[in-house]
Amino acid sequence: MNLLRSGQAAVTAMALLLVSASPAQQQGGDKVDLDTLAQIKTEAYQHSQVMENLFYISEVYGPRITNSPNHRAAAEWAMKQMKDWGLKNVHIEEWGPFGYGWQIKKYYGALETPAYAALIGFPLAWTPSTNGPVTADAVFAPLHSKEDFAKYHGKLKGKIVLIFDPRELAMHTEPDAKRLTDEEIQARVNGNGFGGARRGRANAPKPGEYTPATLSTAAPTGRILRNEVNTFLKEEGALVAITPGYNGDGGTIFASYGGSQDPKDPVGPPMAAITPEQYNRVVRLIQHGITPKLTFDIQTEYQKKDLMGLNVVGEIPGTTKPDEVVMVGGHFDSWQGGTGATDNGTGSSVAMEAVRILTTLHKPMARTVRVALWGGEEEGLYGSLAYVQTHFAPRDTMVQTPEYKNLDVYFNDDSGSGRFRGVSALGNAELAEIFRSWIAPEAIKDSGLIAVTGLHQGPTLQPGGTDSTSFSWIGLDGIGFMQDPLEYGSRTHHSNMDLYDRVQKDDVEQGSMIEAWFAYNAATRPDMLPRIPTPEPTKK
Repeated sequence: MNLLRSGQAAVTAMALLLVSASPAQQQGGDKVDLDTLAQIKTEAYQHSQVMENLFYISEVYGPRITNSPNHRAAAEWAMKQMKDWGLKNVHIEEWGPFGYGWQIKKYYGALETPAYAALIGFPLAWTPSTNGPVTADAVFAPLHSKEDFAKYHGKLKGKIVLIFDPRELAMHTEPDAKRLTDEEIQARVNGNGFGGARRGRANAPKPGEYTPATLSTAAPTGRILRNEVNTFLKEEGALVAITPGYNGDGGTIFASYGGSQDPKDPVGPPMAAITPEQYNRVVRLIQHGITPKLTFDIQTEYQKKDLMGLNVVGEIPGTTKPDEVVMVGGHFDSWQGGTGATDNGTGSSVAMEAVRILTTLHKPMARTVRVALWGGEEEGLYGSLAYVQTHFAPRDTMVQTPEYKNLDVYFNDDSGSGRFRGVSALGNAELAEIFRSWIAPEAIKDSGLIAVTGLHQGPTLQPGGTDSTSFSWIGLDGIGFMQDPLEYGSRTHHSNMDLYDRVQKDDVEQGSMIEAWFAYNAATRPDMLPRIPTPEPTKK
């Protein structure tokens, strides 16, 4: 039984809202257009194209490593769709230089001796090809710090090298998928809130840094720069380097990059992540005095013709206040293990579907609604950071462009396939009051969005996690939605299981309805939304 659609859930949701808002706040907010909400809901559920969007983004053009041929082809497809829906000013906006694109053309891995086993895995991003099949002895050489280089000097030539400690695996005793309870949502309302930043990104590698802590459960004695590891392995003549991924088991592998998009950085040997169970097996064989032979046949492709990073932008022009802009979006790039379905094909598909829904209303919206599909998010929010600092204000000087005062709000989707359960007010009481009025209609509460969070949230000191923080970093309303986690952290985030079939259709349809509703309200209300404080320049 779907409790979110039951009468009991509606009562519980209303009780939660009553706890979250003071009597004065309940009387404020906006008067909303329920007829328009009914149109949006009908279009979102009965004529949805969100899964069709996702099919092309993930299954035809996935994965979409930033600046890869797939990423560029997906951008061309997205522009065509936007134009077909009637959007204007549809274009690719370059923000680079980013560096090389890269994608997988072929992967095969196998344990040859003492007994054959196919190795589930995939190459790490920005690592080269093997130039045909290579078969060699496996060597266990875990690298915890640069001090380990001397230990393995002269021992890796012509070998397939296991460069991290084996991972300790535990039996799963809890479900991998989860939906938030009302009590859990209330706890977030009462706490510091949830700004919509994606779960699981706080300890992600910084660009240019190779961090064993993210690739192995073994605590490193120190961080090693990726370039130093690649240089060492290449100089030592390693044929292939292998990792067990930084998360996942049972056939699921979480891994991202092993090389660099920067043409100036050294290129190491081919690298791949394999399942931790198989990685551990090879390590145990070596520890028992048995020398296993492995085979890898890896073909990767570098895109070196155009080094410029890109965003995809389109808009529905406003009628009476076209210079004032409401934005929706999500990042368009992905990692390579799966097809980038939940990270972040869903967010891109929902943003595209939201603007498509708005085009079907045939109702005037005073402000322009702009959709942006960001590139370079996985490597460091590059696309959105460049966009906000070009269009609105460089963070160091905070010298505002004319566009700064006209950016009303940006709504972001980047936490997987789960339905929207809360919306962040970024610590702004006036904004919270308005958002409560937007989620008060039964159609919204019954869909599962029942709370305004982020009531005590402080300023964004550093952007990170997801693209909404690029906006809040410079004092603009970058709004994220709290979503049901589902399997995002346990199965799909940066993994080989980030695939179309892990996406929940009803959830992304709900997200499309909510995002269209929020964008419509922002674009049609008399005044722009209240804004968070403008930060001081960092350059003195």
